[in-house]
Amino acid sequence: MAGDRIRRPMRIAVLHDHMSFIGGGERVVLTLASAFDADLYVTDLDQSLPERAGMPAVRATEIARVPQKAPMRQNAQARAFRDASIPDHDVYVLSGNWAVFAAPRLRPNLWYCHTPVRVFYDLRDSVLGSLSPVRRAAARRWIERRRPEYEAAVEGVDTIVANSRNVSGRIRQFLGRTSEVVYPPVDTARYRFVRVGDFWLSVNRLSHEKRIGLQMEVFRRLPRERLVVAGGPQVGVRMERVVRSLDPPRNVEFLGEVDDAKLRDLYATCRGLIATSQDEDFGLGPVEAMASGKAVVAVDEGGYRESVVHRTTGWLQPATPERLAACVAEATPDALAAMRGACEARARQFDARRFVDRMRELLEPMAGKTRAA
Repeated sequence: MAGDRIRRPMRIAVLHDHMSFIGGGERVVLTLASAFDADLYVTDLDQSLPERAGMPAVRATEIARVPQKAPMRQNAQARAFRDASIPDHDVYVLSGNWAVFAAPRLRPNLWYCHTPVRVFYDLRDSVLGSLSPVRRAAARRWIERRRPEYEAAVEGVDTIVANSRNVSGRIRQFLGRTSEVVYPPVDTARYRFVRVGDFWLSVNRLSHEKRIGLQMEVFRRLPRERLVVAGGPQVGVRMERVVRSLDPPRNVEFLGEVDDAKLRDLYATCRGLIATSQDEDFGLGPVEAMASGKAVVAVDEGGYRESVVHRTTGWLQPATPERLAACVAEATPDALAAMRGACEARARQFDARRFVDRMRELLEPMAGKTRAA
């Protein structure tokens, strides 16, 4: 009987903050759920999202609907995962900022950490400085109240996996924990090269740390170049308001969120990718671009240093409009085309198969202990 329990497939539950838009974290958990036939539990489930992300067979369950506005949204997500009634599984994979509140009671567990909550730590002063005095005071009080609760939840985590060396360093610095590094997955076979096109591409959420304003200043200096921005705003924020606040030049186009097929078409036909996030956790965009044979112009910070090979698969530059604009201007179509092979080879080092294989190696011993009990 004990042997039968050990031989049966792992029963895995994956918990993720939300499933209301397609971002890097959503692709990670959908890949996990698809590869391991796992049950996915989220707040704010968009039922069409797994199919739009190319993984229609994933079973996703919504545990709660939460408010759209911060910080009520984050508070409600934390409560939802702390209190959710989730069936017994052999192992629980937690992903995101607020699913970790389930850690103290759902065990054994593994936290795939995209980053410790940045507004609590490395981006605290930057975010607070961007707010009005009244909102700044309220945000400061919220951080002081919520951060100890968050850190208490993290104490309930059995195993931490970081999505980059950059994030592993933050986990050690801010949470005092060690972590394994497993880079997030890109299904490189789904991407293709069509041509070195006539527009540059930016793929990211329109949020504070992505520094979209920096991109606007770069292309304001380059009126003969085009930039296409794919990605929507944070939940609860109107797209029109964000775009208006950026005051984009005429050579910049905002598409909002696009589905997986459209995104792959954009990668296939763009000139290259622009990536400017502040100390990016890891960043799937550069790997997706390289899988499409496209070079990347990125700021010389964070996770970009772990994916982009300077002067081989793109360029790492200081985060100034002048240096980034000069790099874009000097990146001729012939130079970009010559990087295609190196880009595709580099992307294969982050292929989804490597991610799944390593996660299986980490999860099977954890699940095996439960099944043998």
